[in-house]
Amino acid sequence: MSLWHNSVKWCLLHTQRGFQCLTAVRDKPVELHHASVNRCCSTAQGEVRVRFAPSPTGFLHLGGLRTALYNYIFAKKYGGVFVLRLEDTDQSRLVPGAAESIEDMLEWAGIPPDESPRRGGALGPYLQSQRLELYNQTAQQLVESGHAYYCFCSPQRLELLKKEASRAGQTPRYDNRCRHLRIDQVQEKLAKGVSHVIRFRLEAGVEPFQDLIFGWNYHEVAQVEGDPVVMKADGFPTYHLANIVDDHYMKISHVLRGSEWLISTSKHLLMYQALGWQPPTFGHLPLLMNKDGSKLSKRQGDIFIQSFQRNGVLPEALLDITTNCGSGFNTNRIGRRIHELISEFNPTKITTHSALLDLEKLPEFNRIHLQQQIEDEERCQFLIKDLQEQIQQTYTAEIQEKEVLHEDYIKRVLHLRKGHISSLKELLNPTYAYLWVRPSFSSQQVAALTAEAHLIASLVLKLIKERDEELTVDQLSKDLKALAKQTKVTKYREVMKMLRLALSGLQQGPSVAEMMVSLGPAEIRLRFQKVLQLSDAS
Repeated sequence: MSLWHNSVKWCLLHTQRGFQCLTAVRDKPVELHHASVNRCCSTAQGEVRVRFAPSPTGFLHLGGLRTALYNYIFAKKYGGVFVLRLEDTDQSRLVPGAAESIEDMLEWAGIPPDESPRRGGALGPYLQSQRLELYNQTAQQLVESGHAYYCFCSPQRLELLKKEASRAGQTPRYDNRCRHLRIDQVQEKLAKGVSHVIRFRLEAGVEPFQDLIFGWNYHEVAQVEGDPVVMKADGFPTYHLANIVDDHYMKISHVLRGSEWLISTSKHLLMYQALGWQPPTFGHLPLLMNKDGSKLSKRQGDIFIQSFQRNGVLPEALLDITTNCGSGFNTNRIGRRIHELISEFNPTKITTHSALLDLEKLPEFNRIHLQQQIEDEERCQFLIKDLQEQIQQTYTAEIQEKEVLHEDYIKRVLHLRKGHISSLKELLNPTYAYLWVRPSFSSQQVAALTAEAHLIASLVLKLIKERDEELTVDQLSKDLKALAKQTKVTKYREVMKMLRLALSGLQQGPSVAEMMVSLGPAEIRLRFQKVLQLSDAS
């Protein structure tokens, strides 16, 4: 059992250069070593380097975005560098377009890397497939130092070991057979060109390490695992070798990754020790899970970032909800943008508990961030441009008046609807079609509501002429109540239904006063002149 299960408390020890998370273990005092405390986290400019290292065997999903986000925030909080490295060594599982899409989505989310395959950097290349010689050199170094060895076991033998372990109810593991080959046996097989891998020699006596989040931890890997493959027969490294080589040569100071890798860290530390390298500080983030505690699955489909983007979710809302459900911040309020997340980030508040994500709350997060963006003059321009494009795509052949695409018109609509809509896409629904396309309705529909359509339309036209360009929702609401009193037999309720029909062709939607303010005087006149025409023709 890992030591952190027995922990009774944990704290963050501040020093001039940074902090170190230490967990006190029951019945075992913690010794503080100044060097290890200092190296945990330096806030000096340029010393903190973190990385997000996904595999382009699929597209970026919420779990990956959250890991990237915590790394980005950590880097920016401590004046450091955020690196994107793509671990594309599993060539058989690569998905076309995934590598480019991962970086696209990080940029869309507002957390772009400082160094990456696209942006370059002094410590690249940032694609593992372009660093094969480095891995090969390191693997050979391990072999020559006696910390690794050639393994010639066939796939058939390895499969047989798995079956035997399964029949015995045991966890499959390699039996380390090739560890014991004599040098002459190895040389003979290599000379014959026998297919082989390179395995790292696991040793007993793993030392505990201090994880930033889970505290003191260790896993006696040699007791439960066979020696792991570090270099495959195809010349590509496994994750275990490639990630430590890259972290070393890219000068990564802190590895912040999902807690599923916690159990592998002791193995990685043995490899650092074998190579004589100083390991980075590790921090394992608690998992992001569904609200019922079940694991987020790529099979859900809707957890991919591209899906959220297509559905009109704002990147700010996505970052907000993924941090709001977790830990690591001084507050837990809705509506935080990235600069606020950085400001409020507090590593001492990251807990070991899984973060339970309730995506049913996402529309509310999006509504709040959309309202904030509408109220920000500069950011609102991006919304206007986006909505202009969507209107043209949706209503290309139906738009009768180009005025609906003008910036001032769209801006007015957004300000009137802010707080009521959760995404721009809602404004393209049939409920809001009247904003972009003149409605179609018949004289029979009008007559079914009132016999005073001509009078009501005339009164509206007179009102608009008197008010001229000065239309406000509050004032129009009062004016319409006064207008309804001037009819002879039509009650206020039916007057409003007729006005709504003339304006939108519908019997539901925003208030009639808001509809009128949105459309503006010129468009109101056109729509009520149509009522007069229908009334005169019937």
